[in-house]
Amino acid sequence: MVGSAIVRALTGSEEQLILASRGEIDLINQSAVTEFLGKKRPDTVIVAAARVGGIHANNAYPARFIYENLMIEANLIHGAHLAGCDRVLFLGSSCIYPKLAEQPMTEEALLTGSLESTNEPYAIAKIAGIKLCESYNRQYGRDYRSLMPTNLYGPGDNFHATDSHVIPALMRRIHEAKENSDKAVTIWGTGSARREFLHVDDLASACVHIMRIEKSKYDEVTSPMLSHINVGTGTDVSIRELAELLVQIIGFRGELEYDASKPDGTPRKLLDVTKIESLGWKATIALEEGLASTYEWFCRNEGERRE
Repeated sequence: MVGSAIVRALTGSEEQLILASRGEIDLINQSAVTEFLGKKRPDTVIVAAARVGGIHANNAYPARFIYENLMIEANLIHGAHLAGCDRVLFLGSSCIYPKLAEQPMTEEALLTGSLESTNEPYAIAKIAGIKLCESYNRQYGRDYRSLMPTNLYGPGDNFHATDSHVIPALMRRIHEAKENSDKAVTIWGTGSARREFLHVDDLASACVHIMRIEKSKYDEVTSPMLSHINVGTGTDVSIRELAELLVQIIGFRGELEYDASKPDGTPRKLLDVTKIESLGWKATIALEEGLASTYEWFCRNEGERRE
């Protein structure tokens, strides 16, 4: 989803894109990644690949999440260094911050408290990616940057019935309930947890913006030991409000029921976006607009549900 959005954002630009599908290169294979980057010699590498999923997937496959994400980022960042690439952009996640971090979460909250247990393995892998970038900058003078996006959604998302994130999971569930004329849809948790959502095309524009600004400007708002920058909208909604909005967009006429026996996850996740806005970028796609266009894409591409 993210990689495709970045390609869309760069299509028609002066940059020459070096692309490879999952079938062409296994990012978990260090020798394959090193060979690929050594041959292509890119000027910039954007690390958008990751093993991602919602609460269920993180709980069910913790070993897979920490192992695959550690390998992907380590192979790409170290491979870029070996290929003489001075510029890397690593994409992390807002789950790097402590479960009970003060809201909105600033970049300085990193490593100041315990992580949310349901996605701790994934979060640790992403923190390692940030520290990899910082370490190569300190030891080798590279310009490796990190962006921490909030919860993402948009065209190309994973709509798997159990392993997807909250927006695609709810969108599919409510859509199928409408198709089946169901009387109710059950939603995990109490609905009280609050989340911030960023359209993937907004993230792509942020990636392009950050990679095009001068290093001196980036360094003004970061430091060698705290080099990442948050990316979000600066606003959040409750899961209940999100579900009600999706009901309106999809046109479902049944009821919403909440299963309080299932975990809510972190009570609230809202990013402080002061730093990226000070660098001249701000999200432009409103949540209702983004959800409506994503639902249109979903209906046109029902084969992308990834059963």
